[in-house]
Amino acid sequence: MTPPRAAERASAKRADYTRQRVSYWNEFAREIDRWQSRRRYYQQQVARLFAFSVPPGMRVLEVGSGTGDLLAALRPSYGVGIDFSPEMAQLASSRHPDLHFIKADAHDFDLNEKFDVIVCSDLINDLWDAQAVLERIANHCHRSTRILLNFYSRLWEGPRQFAAGLGLVKRQPLQNWFAVEDVANLLGLSGFEVIRHSREIMCPVRVPVLDTFANRFAVRVWPFVHLGVTHVVTARLKPDRNASRQATVSVIVAARNEEGNVPQIFDRLPVMGAGTELIVVEGGSTDRTYEAVEREIASRPGFPAKLFRQTGKGKGDAVRLGFARATGDVLMILDADLTVAPEDLPRFFEAWRQGHGDFVNGVRLVYPMEDRAMRFLNLAGNKFFSLAFTWLLGQNIKDTLCGTKVLSRDHYEMIAANRAYFGEFDPFGDFDLIFGAARFGLKIVDMPVRYGERTYGETNIQRWRHGLLLLKMVLLAMRRIKFM
Repeated sequence: MTPPRAAERASAKRADYTRQRVSYWNEFAREIDRWQSRRRYYQQQVARLFAFSVPPGMRVLEVGSGTGDLLAALRPSYGVGIDFSPEMAQLASSRHPDLHFIKADAHDFDLNEKFDVIVCSDLINDLWDAQAVLERIANHCHRSTRILLNFYSRLWEGPRQFAAGLGLVKRQPLQNWFAVEDVANLLGLSGFEVIRHSREIMCPVRVPVLDTFANRFAVRVWPFVHLGVTHVVTARLKPDRNASRQATVSVIVAARNEEGNVPQIFDRLPVMGAGTELIVVEGGSTDRTYEAVEREIASRPGFPAKLFRQTGKGKGDAVRLGFARATGDVLMILDADLTVAPEDLPRFFEAWRQGHGDFVNGVRLVYPMEDRAMRFLNLAGNKFFSLAFTWLLGQNIKDTLCGTKVLSRDHYEMIAANRAYFGEFDPFGDFDLIFGAARFGLKIVDMPVRYGERTYGETNIQRWRHGLLLLKMVLLAMRRIKFM
């Protein structure tokens, strides 16, 4: 038990610390025209990075909202900013009257509501007790909330003090200079897990041509990545594995020339969650796949199955049609060739239900495969692309082309609503989902599966033509995600 006098001294120290910083930021608000222009380029770069990961129309809370410009840049449907400086909160309200700004201390606030995204920009460097603030933030999170925070790299300490000595920037009070490992540990102690981390903004001031090259390209490759002046971290609440979470499931099967596999698809489909429906999308078969599905549905009264004829081309188009017609809370893809066993689907569902991942991605490259399941060049290509996309997306992607994938309807609809950013580029449907999941900070988790031989028909994959398409997707991911 802490002695009363020691507790009083600790409380007095924190109160003095807070008073100093409130005074500093009140003064900053009064001198905004003097200092803000020198910070504007850096703040625009932070806003660009955060806006990439936050789709418009979310419920967003910014803790330590300052002028409110970052919150406004995220285009929330409902935006709340809190700041302990009354003058800064008043300034933000005048600049952004459509948003809500509250004078509150990050250590003590309680809004009694949940948000989709919570942003902390250059905040934790300035806090008395970062863990206490993160624990407060946790109270405002639901299961899918994403925490986005950035904080100065230790590399920035010397140059920042030098610039302050020259009067180029406002001198700051004593700061916390956290390492990434420190912040990850604080997040873990507060009930969060890190999804992604990157170093950003190599050039924090406007230098024509050079700043664009440094901040979009150089800072993302070794060794220049170590020169980023700010760390950006995406985190989420750790999953509660004991929480009851029921959901209905839709299994989408894109079927082209798979007549012989249709009966097994119906026979072997497991029942998951609060109910499972089967959605078959037939895509221009030259055999009698469509009729085979019709027979199975007719012979199984009450079996929750739907059949649609594809009007477009490619597996990706068929999967999107199936998703649009599905009614389940959870959306699954199962390849009609049954090289991934339907009996494995409950594992995918449990990984999603228990919160291990938001996006559960099948992986064929862990267990030994059957002899003719995948040709050598296909295997080598899959391993190459897994390494390439792991680097590009900032999360481990061990198998890019396994057809079995699982995500919630809500997350799929978020990805689909923002599909225009990448365009209709993906005939497979795998990358459309993976790119969207990575962009919006969904936790991607690998699910190892046994990969078997096809027992009916021939593969629809064309090694060389589709290999070139995959290379184009690598280039697209470099342009639209890695070097955006």
